[in-house]
Amino acid sequence: MSEWLVLGIVMAAATAVVVAVTLLNQRRRSLKAARGEDLREDGVETPDVLEYMTMMVGVVYAIVLGLAIAGVWEARSAAQDDARREAQALHELVQRAEVFPADYRARLSNDVDAYVSHVVHQEWPRMVDGDDINGRGGELLDEIRDGVAGHVPRGELQAQAYQPMLDRVSIVDEARNSRIQSAAATLPGVVWFGLIIGALVTVGLIFTMNIGRSYQELLLAGFFSALIAFLLFLVWDFDAPFGRSGTESADMFRLLFPGAAGTAPG
Repeated sequence: MSEWLVLGIVMAAATAVVVAVTLLNQRRRSLKAARGEDLREDGVETPDVLEYMTMMVGVVYAIVLGLAIAGVWEARSAAQDDARREAQALHELVQRAEVFPADYRARLSNDVDAYVSHVVHQEWPRMVDGDDINGRGGELLDEIRDGVAGHVPRGELQAQAYQPMLDRVSIVDEARNSRIQSAAATLPGVVWFGLIIGALVTVGLIFTMNIGRSYQELLLAGFFSALIAFLLFLVWDFDAPFGRSGTESADMFRLLFPGAAGTAPG
């Protein structure tokens, strides 16, 4: 299901619930008035202490929601930085091999392409789905490391490129480990429980303010509930460091290795 479709459904549902409850409450009061019943028990006047409590709950929840959005955004940015660092280090590794013989460059390029193809077409979908990653990617990286470390440099140019190439392999290994560790959701279940309960309490408290006495109040209540739903959607969407609907976060690999990342392995 598309992320935009999910957002539309959540916002429409939140708005519909608030509007429906408000209209039903209005109709109930109208029927009581038509029967000549006393409406004072409905609380036409909102106590000042209730207004204060509603405001404070809204402020506290806004702070918590803002911290949640900032936390998942920071985690997503860090995860995607690791992916970009991994792809860039692989690209520089291939570029620095230009001073080596053609057969060595071809072998190294094939090893790197095999690793990139596996990462994009095998590991990335599993990370997006939250599944465990098998060890094949680590084996392919070991082949790259062995190929670089096992070649004896000849000449000054090769000697100058040799150590930086080993450094790039280490960067790839470090970035890969960070990427795998960052694939899981950022927020634990207890935080989600607090966010959802807080949203229900915050939206529910607006009914204590006797909204619905005018269409402007009804409209603002609908917008407020839609805003809460939108912010919760942002937290849910950003809580997946590598996205939920595709492999867009692997674009750096596709940009630097169009041949390997653009075609699925057979």
